[in-house]
Amino acid sequence: MPPTVFRQGAFRFFFFSREEPRVHIHVTHTDGEAKFCLEPQIELAMNQGLSTKQINEASLLVQDHL
Repeated sequence: MPPTVFRQGAFRFFFFSREEPRVHIHVTHTDGEAKFCLEPQIELAMNQGLSTKQINEASLLVQDHL
């Protein structure tokens, strides 16, 4: 299982080592998952099943914990 960076509510933030060269974070939720690139700026790279509200909430959490 990939290491968990932190949990907040129904979100779990984690990463896979050696997955790809871009610095990024994965987010899972009971409704789906997403991936955010962290450099050069925080940017949504993938979303599967999360609502716009959930993506916005996850993005704010990524920014707060960057």
